Amino acid sequence: MNPKVSIPVLLLLGALIAVKLPEHYYYYPILFFVLIALFHAERKDLLFLRKVFVQNWRWVILLETTIMYSALLFGNINYRIEKTGLIVYVLIISLIFIPPRTKPWLNLKWTFIPNSLFEWKGFLRKNSWKVILGFIVVMFSSYQPVAMILAGTFVLDFISPVYQPHESKEMLEMYFKKHTLKEKIRKNILFFNLLLLPVYCSFVILNPYESLYVLYYFAFMNLYLLLILIRKYKNYNHKNKESDYNMGVYFEYFLCSMTIIPALFLLKSGIKEAHQNIRTYVGN
Repeated sequence: MNPKVSIPVLLLLGALIAVKLPEHYYYYPILFFVLIALFHAERKDLLFLRKVFVQNWRWVILLETTIMYSALLFGNINYRIEKTGLIVYVLIISLIFIPPRTKPWLNLKWTFIPNSLFEWKGFLRKNSWKVILGFIVVMFSSYQPVAMILAGTFVLDFISPVYQPHESKEMLEMYFKKHTLKEKIRKNILFFNLLLLPVYCSFVILNPYESLYVLYYFAFMNLYLLLILIRKYKNYNHKNKESDYNMGVYFEYFLCSMTIIPALFLLKSGIKEAHQNIRTYVGN
């Protein structure tokens, strides 16, 4: 029931159920199985199930995952029943013998990222496998404009916590005595677009006659990133360990970025406030 997780997942599920993928119908059951497997990997109630359903806890897991997969499979308006969808039920049975994740699957160091991008470096270290999986999803979404934009809205909420933690005032002072806010914005935007460059190129190759969508996608994604970056320093306070990011902030910045012009006004005022706030810690 955590809205930080459930709302983006519901958006993704709605897209998968409503959007028609290319002609190969086996995409649907595989995608739905991946979602069910991720749910199983992240569940925290295994000890509870073992205590309550001493002998039958595996059957409870099997029943839950089967019902969830069936609801996704039969609820999809573009899917027709075929052997791939039925074979995946066998894979679902295997989930009851796979214990939920207790340690990170990947613990990459991301040493190639410079220390000036410390927010991204820390975020990628904590979420390595999620970032890689999300990147694959976004890459596959580039086959069609609507799918790419829907995947982008999901990714934006996922990367919002990049700028949520607050560094110490000593670190803030040390950083902004060497770099300006303008330089920080430039480096972060450059790195963000390097991550998205394969998506841009893939979309242009697959949809050469609809390449204008890339310009809109570029503006939409970058404006959102700028808004959450500026918001961090506009609201920065060394007494708070992190900013108060929530779904209200996500929807506000999402809508402003989609319409572009309101985001530009927010950025103009936000940069001034961020400069003033940084001066209180660093000086002129």
